[in-house]
Amino acid sequence: MAQEALFPGSEPTPKPESEPPAGGRPRFQAPVRTQRGWEETELDGLLGGDHRARTVWAFVQSLDLQPFYRLIRSVEAGAGRPAIDPAILMTLWLYATAEGVGSARALAKLCASHDAYRWICGGVSVNYHALSDFRTAHGERLDVLLTQSVAALMDEGIVSLERVSQDGVKVRASAGAASFRGKERLEECLRQAKEQVETLKRELTEDPGATTARQAAARTRAAREREERVQRAIAAREVLEQQRTKETGPKKDKDPPEGGSTTQETAREADPLEKPEEAPKKAEKKQPRASTTDAEARVMKMADGGFRPALSTQFSTDTKSQIVVGVEVDNCVNDFGHLEPMLEQLEGRYGTRVAEALVDGGYVSMPEIDAVTAKGTVLYAPTRVQKSTKNPEIANPHLPRPSDSKAVGDWRVRMGTPEAKAIYKERASTSECVNALARNRGLRQYYVRGIAKVKSVMLWFALTHNLLRAASLRAGLPRVA
Repeated sequence: MAQEALFPGSEPTPKPESEPPAGGRPRFQAPVRTQRGWEETELDGLLGGDHRARTVWAFVQSLDLQPFYRLIRSVEAGAGRPAIDPAILMTLWLYATAEGVGSARALAKLCASHDAYRWICGGVSVNYHALSDFRTAHGERLDVLLTQSVAALMDEGIVSLERVSQDGVKVRASAGAASFRGKERLEECLRQAKEQVETLKRELTEDPGATTARQAAARTRAAREREERVQRAIAAREVLEQQRTKETGPKKDKDPPEGGSTTQETAREADPLEKPEEAPKKAEKKQPRASTTDAEARVMKMADGGFRPALSTQFSTDTKSQIVVGVEVDNCVNDFGHLEPMLEQLEGRYGTRVAEALVDGGYVSMPEIDAVTAKGTVLYAPTRVQKSTKNPEIANPHLPRPSDSKAVGDWRVRMGTPEAKAIYKERASTSECVNALARNRGLRQYYVRGIAKVKSVMLWFALTHNLLRAASLRAGLPRVA
């Protein structure tokens, strides 16, 4: 049968050749996926000599991990499965943090498929549960390791602590906005949680065979944990209520205006469009609320201008080396009042007082300037310009004011000098750079709940940053990592 053309007026498509070409048929390797065979690999040969995983492993080998080994309950000549070497778990989390991996489940999968993680494991099987527990269960020991590692860098001359820069970073908490509830809703949630616990107990008593032992234990544990979370939220809301009362003071009834009407009645007469039933709703919205998911999270204004549940982390960084020397986590919505506690933390860690401190305007208060200066630290922070006043003595931020103490007056004059302005520029290239590197390594949202666990995560970030930064400094690379 003759071959027809594809389009009118075009040449017909040539028929495939049934005979092999003059040079023979082409040879190629096709996939064969049913063939069985043995794969011989040497884990040490999977990575190059300068691979980052080897750098992290060398850093972990230089640490004192005896506090971690003392927690192992399986011993020689005793029952039980041997524990995973803490050095493996620590190296895995440090390397995962450097690569931007923040999930224990994702890390467990990489340990079975990725050559670098397989090399770190060295044939030891790990699971996500062990990884997750290790990440958050050793906050105090990680804090000690941070102190020891920075002290070793001080002995090498890499860190000086002569000048530090401090800045805060707000990170989205592992809680939704809908989890924040007021007093009445929290009490209702607690009542429902207790009823659920009692219902599960009654079901197990009446019909023990309705569910397996594992299912029953899981359901009971989940109900009990929810009850505990609600109780923590109620306690947190009470603390917020006490703080608000302390700041604003008890409300006092004002003298009624002329005509005998109260302030509330006058307000309603001034705005007749406002419905009386709307007032309780507005008052209810202003009540302190707490999250039933993470009671320690607070709604904060983020860098993009939005409001979300978050926790705040304070990083103190040595300007000479860009090494993180101090870490603190709390739920304060601003940086006010964090400078002096951080300086005291550094003095307690390393036994020396910081000579110079660089902070932004959010840290500045007159009492704190006096306290910091009295203990021998020179403060570099921007002064505020008051454009609304016509008084030249107040309009100029670099002139001492009559009400200023000597420390505050010296600070104003100092920040007007070119030397101080040049020194203050180091804050952006130190603190802002450290925060940006943490964001690039996955610090977008916490996947753990509570200040204690979040601080453990931030200590992992600090240790990871320091080991990579120290490796760069020893290699003679530029300052910015």
